[in-house]
Amino acid sequence: MSSVKAINLVLPETEVHLAGSSIDGQLVLNLRSTLVDPVVKVELVGRGYLRWLEEDNPELTYDKSTAFTNQALYVSKEKNFYIEDGWLDSGVHTFDFCFSFPPSIPSTFTSKIGCVSYFVQGTCCSHQIVLAKEERCLLLQGTAGDHRSHVKDMAPLVVEARKDIVYFCCFSCGSVILQISLEKRVFYPGETIVFVTDIVNRTCTYVRKVVFTVYCIVLYSGFSSRGERLFLEDRSEVTKLVSWADTAPSEIMRVTSALVLPKPLPVTSTLMDNKIMSFRYELVGTSDLPCTTSTIVGRVPIIIAAAPEQSTM
Repeated sequence: MSSVKAINLVLPETEVHLAGSSIDGQLVLNLRSTLVDPVVKVELVGRGYLRWLEEDNPELTYDKSTAFTNQALYVSKEKNFYIEDGWLDSGVHTFDFCFSFPPSIPSTFTSKIGCVSYFVQGTCCSHQIVLAKEERCLLLQGTAGDHRSHVKDMAPLVVEARKDIVYFCCFSCGSVILQISLEKRVFYPGETIVFVTDIVNRTCTYVRKVVFTVYCIVLYSGFSSRGERLFLEDRSEVTKLVSWADTAPSEIMRVTSALVLPKPLPVTSTLMDNKIMSFRYELVGTSDLPCTTSTIVGRVPIIIAAAPEQSTM
């Protein structure tokens, strides 16, 4: 039976930690019996990893694919606690620790291709044998990126999309115009995006609904086992809203909508910022037009930036 009855990490009740901030905690060790020559330590680790498969030649009659992988270490800190006299008596022992997050590290992120994760791990060993270990994952909001570089993008933004339609069944034609207006194009994690959509319906049918989605477009950079570098772009849904417009034929309707951004959320960045992946964002409005196979799509590029008070940490 192990000498360690229980090991627990006591961390602050902070939902999301900020890059550049600190985390204070305790490692609580409950021993059944005296422990000789113990090694008690706590580690803070943050790393990124990605992997995907690419077919070498899709025309081959047999399966042959190349795996592209990459990884990055964003933070690795360790605190070894001093044990007076080289032994710990039975009972409860508490060890305090404090770690600081580097200011320029990316946010927690997970997709089917890659991830960025952070965790605190407490370990108790004796004679190079691990007796107990506990790991706690952390959510971290990255603040990499200079807020001042986005000042020029704070002006209002209007994007218009038009779709011409021909109804062969009734020998008529028409068009739908989708105009999306934002007061600004720079937003912060956790902020609400408020935007106005004008729907100009010049058809003989109703435009029933418009689906608004914020997409995160990630560019991954990986290497094969032969050292070949390849890039892969993938898009994932961040948040979504279905707006029932019911715009009648030959009618113009204005709809005000709001989407709440989650937190944490990676800020808009480059491969140089995050080493293995970069991030950009789009607000997309989509409407399937009745009685046709046509779809109108309006795309608005937006920027996710660190809040001013965070970017100066």
